[in-house]
Amino acid sequence: MYDFIIVGSGLFGAVFAQRAKSAGKSCLVLERRSHIGGNIYTEEIEGINVHKYGAHIFHTSDSMVWNYINEFADFNNYINTPIANYNGEIYNMPFNMNTFNKMWGVITPEQASAKIEEGRREIKGEPRNLEEQAISLVGRDIYEKLVKGYTEKQWGRKCSELPASIIRRLPVRLTYSNNYFNDTWQGIPVGGYTKIIERLLDGVEVKLNTDFLNNREEYKGMAKAVIYTGAIDEYYGYCFGPLEYRSLRFETEIIDVPNYQGVTVMNYTDAKTPYTRVIEHKHFEFGEQPKTVISREYSLEWNVGTEPYYPINDEKNQQRYEQYSALAKKDNIYFCGRLGEYRYYDMDDTVKSALDKSSDLL
Repeated sequence: MYDFIIVGSGLFGAVFAQRAKSAGKSCLVLERRSHIGGNIYTEEIEGINVHKYGAHIFHTSDSMVWNYINEFADFNNYINTPIANYNGEIYNMPFNMNTFNKMWGVITPEQASAKIEEGRREIKGEPRNLEEQAISLVGRDIYEKLVKGYTEKQWGRKCSELPASIIRRLPVRLTYSNNYFNDTWQGIPVGGYTKIIERLLDGVEVKLNTDFLNNREEYKGMAKAVIYTGAIDEYYGYCFGPLEYRSLRFETEIIDVPNYQGVTVMNYTDAKTPYTRVIEHKHFEFGEQPKTVISREYSLEWNVGTEPYYPINDEKNQQRYEQYSALAKKDNIYFCGRLGEYRYYDMDDTVKSALDKSSDLL
């Protein structure tokens, strides 16, 4: 009899397992995939740690989370400075004075503010959708070049059909800083994220290629409690209907050049380019390998059986999630993490949630 069966070896499951083991509890981790790490899994290709499920940059302002995760990794000083490519025109992200200078030729924050305010006047009253919200924040010029095409590819819907709430916090900075995050700490673990998971799971029993749902009653009988980090709607057989997500597809390619695009992440904000962005993985760790590895990222509609990435937290889906959550309260099972709680988590949020849950249960 185990104290905990933990379903999923991603960041939440691995942190909880580490805390449980440290508290003297016995754990069994079950992983459906052939590898540990969930979506932060990195695989070495041509000496480069490739982020197999998309770009992951650790960033946080929570000292407890930062101190904890640094017990299991050494972080480099990587700063996230993505680039937007609109039909060959290059702009800095997030929107800052470098962006405004390239767009309008302005030099001072006062000049930029005046141009933004001029563009905002187009929208009268409360914005009714994402398109109006974006224009009211940054004006039509920036919306048309840097928001519209990318957002419509990302969500598979027209901006005029998307809720304003998606983009309500669009960052606008009147400084010449290209640092995407405002957090106190950020970086990439030296040697890749998989090493963090290996260290967290050191001494913990793990079974790969094992689907908990295929033998759920047997596994539930083997533990005092279950920590489940899979999708809550899948666990209950989609009895209230599936929760909706956006999914992703990656095309990864080895290219025989030392430097393909000069930046880790380049967003393609025009409508005609089918992918949303290109990730050049070596730049995460300032690599100097003779070859490079890139991944083109495509946004897709999610269907049952494909990998869920981003929850669509609209009113309909939240109501459906509450129905599943009510069912969960009747089981001796804890639904945790991005899929279990049907919410978007950054990595630091995931670590904090796992630490909080372990404090509650251990």
